[in-house]
Amino acid sequence: MTAERQPFRDPALPVARRVADLLDRLTPDERIAMLHQFAPAVPRLGLAAFRTGQEALHGVAWMGPATVFPQAVGFGATWNPDLVRRVGEAVSREARAMRAKDDRVGLNVWAPTVNLLRHPLWGRGEEGYSEDPGLTSALAVAYTRGLRGDHPTYWRTAPVLKHWLAHNNETDRDTSSASVRPRVLHEYDLRAFRGAVEAGAVAGVMPAYNLVNGRPNHLSPHLREHLRSWTEQELLVCSDAGAPSNIVDSEKYFDTHEEATAAALRAGVDSFTDHGTDSTAIVARLRGALKRGLIGQADIDTAVRRQLTVRFALGEFDPGLDPYADERDFDTPVHRALAQEVAEQAAVLLKNGPAEDGEPLLPLRPGSRIAVVGLLGDACKLDWYSGSLLHRSTPLDGLRERFGADHVVFAEGVDRVRLKTASGAWLRVPEGDAREEKPGDERFGPETRGAEGPGDEGSLDPALIAGRTDLPPVTADAEGSEFALIDWGGGLLTLRAPDGRYLSVADDRRVRASADQPGGWVVQEAFRFEARERGHDAGHLLVHVGTGGYVSVAADGVTVAADRASAEIFTVETVERGEQAVARAAAEADVVVVVAGNDPHLCGRETEDRTTLALPAHQERLWRAARAANPRTALVLVSAYPYAVPEAAAALPALLWTAHGGQAAGTALARVLAGDVSPAGRLPQTWYASDADLPDLLDYDIVGSRQTYLYFDGTPMFPFGHGLSYTSFGYEELHAVVDAESIRVACAVTNTGGAASDEVVQVYGRALAPSVPRPHRELLAHRRLHLAVGASETLSFDIPRAAFGFWDVAHGRWTVEPGPYEIQAGASSADLRRSVTIELDGVGPAPRPVLENGLAAVDYDEQRGTEIVDRTKVSGDSVTPAGADAEGELVFRRCDFGDGATEAAVEVAGSGRVELSLDGHTLLAVLDVPPTGGRYDYTTLGAGIVARGVGDLHIRLRGRLRLARVDFAG
Repeated sequence: MTAERQPFRDPALPVARRVADLLDRLTPDERIAMLHQFAPAVPRLGLAAFRTGQEALHGVAWMGPATVFPQAVGFGATWNPDLVRRVGEAVSREARAMRAKDDRVGLNVWAPTVNLLRHPLWGRGEEGYSEDPGLTSALAVAYTRGLRGDHPTYWRTAPVLKHWLAHNNETDRDTSSASVRPRVLHEYDLRAFRGAVEAGAVAGVMPAYNLVNGRPNHLSPHLREHLRSWTEQELLVCSDAGAPSNIVDSEKYFDTHEEATAAALRAGVDSFTDHGTDSTAIVARLRGALKRGLIGQADIDTAVRRQLTVRFALGEFDPGLDPYADERDFDTPVHRALAQEVAEQAAVLLKNGPAEDGEPLLPLRPGSRIAVVGLLGDACKLDWYSGSLLHRSTPLDGLRERFGADHVVFAEGVDRVRLKTASGAWLRVPEGDAREEKPGDERFGPETRGAEGPGDEGSLDPALIAGRTDLPPVTADAEGSEFALIDWGGGLLTLRAPDGRYLSVADDRRVRASADQPGGWVVQEAFRFEARERGHDAGHLLVHVGTGGYVSVAADGVTVAADRASAEIFTVETVERGEQAVARAAAEADVVVVVAGNDPHLCGRETEDRTTLALPAHQERLWRAARAANPRTALVLVSAYPYAVPEAAAALPALLWTAHGGQAAGTALARVLAGDVSPAGRLPQTWYASDADLPDLLDYDIVGSRQTYLYFDGTPMFPFGHGLSYTSFGYEELHAVVDAESIRVACAVTNTGGAASDEVVQVYGRALAPSVPRPHRELLAHRRLHLAVGASETLSFDIPRAAFGFWDVAHGRWTVEPGPYEIQAGASSADLRRSVTIELDGVGPAPRPVLENGLAAVDYDEQRGTEIVDRTKVSGDSVTPAGADAEGELVFRRCDFGDGATEAAVEVAGSGRVELSLDGHTLLAVLDVPPTGGRYDYTTLGAGIVARGVGDLHIRLRGRLRLARVDFAG
């Protein structure tokens, strides 16, 4: 080391020592400033500014053009970790290349999202991989390893997992609390995060907006108790945007922001994403907390150390040694081919029945005349976390390219309407060059930005980009314009002008035909009709959803009024129904491909859950019209989530689903439909038959409410893991060998059909004699492989013995019960071809030792009418009655009272009554709870009881009380 070299710049020293040296050189104010998302530069030390957070869910997002891969749920449908790892590598290479030209591109990437797809109505289902924790974990490990790179010291990018923990609702997402019992916590939610952390490919996590067990996730004790226990690596916990403020503003969990910020820091949040680029508020809160003694300098130093560790890993202080410093791979042929490959592998063939000739409808025959119809037939949709398109391929593009433009006709199926005002005038879009792009306006449409490479202007936060005001507003005259009307579901409408632009509203509240596509944090292109009076003859008001205002017509143009009294009364004249155009096109074709689905910015997205599994009525009309005109009709669902389409599944010969497929979506779909690629995607989540099959959106207890393929007792429309191909596979010779640590499973698979294809071999396990409710079956292993016609391969899997276990709430440990287990192999969770039974030894089921250990209220076996809440603001759980009747019940199976228990003591807060009974009928004690004060003011109340032997303890809770635990003495 030279005399002038500072130790933190010496790569020969251990990273921990270098971090400590740099930390010592920072002043207290400089350290506090680093805890905001946008950490300022420290010129005197040569430190550059640093920001946490670069969206990279399925490509570099929000920074302009980049390779756009299929949605994350499409990654899940590939069931292919090797492929997903290659995507991670490509995304991180592009992030490096883009940063070389624009230092606003960050290398601390916020991806992937590993929240489990527990509920199909969750608005952000497009961001996750699967409802299964094992599959999610495998893909998260793959993606983060690709993002990280394989150098032992330096990272290409530093991925952060989202969103810790148990987050599956957008409805009231910043105030709702998920009740997560210990079994669900350990068997389900934690598993999605743990694999990637233990693999050493994760730089940190981001807490979710919601609360878990009554406590904000940004104060989660599980960050310390579980996350940081999985690795010796320093992990950087980055808050979600605005969430630190929510702790006070919407959640009302603390009275002051100083208290909230201090509590989050002590819980383990290291970087505060709040108030955009303005760090003033966060810095002031931290200084105030420090002054009040709510935190100490050591708390601040710990968070700064974690951030600095990530920065050292990214090579910031060793530019000459960073192996990724000269990375320039951007929009390469390899990346383009990869985007197409992922889209091809993500396609899931749901059904392929015979047409009238007795042959499967798919693949499409050479020379066929094809009608492409449907609202997504000529669309390449992006979502909130997409980059801007460099290349674009729609289903129509792909099929015309594959079969020839003269063999493919198109009918979008929009309703073509005119809007008449109360005065008799018609809405009209003024003539003008609306196609001219406004510089820097990404809301004008990422599909048309036309950028050539990294470094073009982009926005760190597209939510802040305003609509266009440089175009003339819509007017009304005697002639009017014809609009393309689409009902995306539930009456949510878009209106498109003849030039292809959508009606949109800018900050000046003028209505203009100015948007390429619906988009933005608040979508300004969505409208609803509202009946003025009963019956349609009385006319309709047009509501602009983004502002909540009503469309009004004035002499100087159409605007959005603030009140209903100023609203214009419209009469809708239908020039042509969408199904009419669809029927014409279908009748002239040999085969019809109906492309239906969702726009990712509407009716289910971040901030908005769906309300139904049903396909929107507009699109139901279209497939029915197509089938009536031509029974050789296939329905292709391009969507971010599952639909319930039982009638289509029964009536149509072929159905296929794919997530929004990114830049190569159309080409990939055409190759699958043509048979150039045999489909082999598999469903990453259950497709239920109806809304009646679903639990409440806020019910997170997958065990108690029988959710996901693991516990669902009904018959799904399409099961987890389902997916067909253009060939057939045989499964033979399933063997299992048990040793001390694992079970070695081997299975032979043969392509017995007439086409080369991938197959996804799925291995499941189930306990045959469990002592507690266990899954019907659970995915233990899987592998995607390619087999030529007639080819066979024997696959081997090493399955850890622990994979057969569960969380034993009676003893607070992971347990593998002794007894028989069935291992099954096949093509889906419902198509299992071979099975073998094994015997495992382990810890036998034992009753609860309640005299020695007592009972934590949260460790129940069953419950009715309760929810889990926070024992204190720092840690611990209690149980309280839920709902208006304030009455609930807990059941603890097989409680061992030994030779006799004579006393019971309950730790409780609030007021009400606690009743203890044995086996549901023998009353042991009734304890009336006088008001104890606040919800965290606990008291211990005792009563004499008579209980002996083993029995089921029932605890009935009445009133506004919180039960923490029950203890017994004899």
